[in-house]
Amino acid sequence: MLFDFRLDTPAEGLVDITNEVSEAVKESGVYEGICVIYCPHTTAAITINENADPDVKTDFVMGMGKSFPDLAQFRHAEGNSDAHIKSSTVGASETVIISKGKLLLGTWQDIYFCEFDGPRTRKFYVKIMGD
Repeated sequence: MLFDFRLDTPAEGLVDITNEVSEAVKESGVYEGICVIYCPHTTAAITINENADPDVKTDFVMGMGKSFPDLAQFRHAEGNSDAHIKSSTVGASETVIISKGKLLLGTWQDIYFCEFDGPRTRKFYVKIMGD
């Protein structure tokens, strides 16, 4: 079963999409299986990270900016090469086990859509397989 979602993103940051993904799992009726969350954009990504301390999201964005700064030497005409590198580093998808009808995430884990070149209206897909 495939679900598609749209979201409005900030200029840069992590958007918690765990509730949307959990609702898709619930709607699918799958009790045991796999859930793939996929981002079809080259300047955004999907990750799983801590949900308890909001400073983790702030630190993540700051760390990515320091690790992959926007350099004057980049040749890409759109001027967002740093966003492309960040996207490739984080990755376009995550896979989560479905157990007993729920996402099998750790106590402190949530699923995040990572925006590196916003603000924009973005989309992501959730593919659920099982039972």
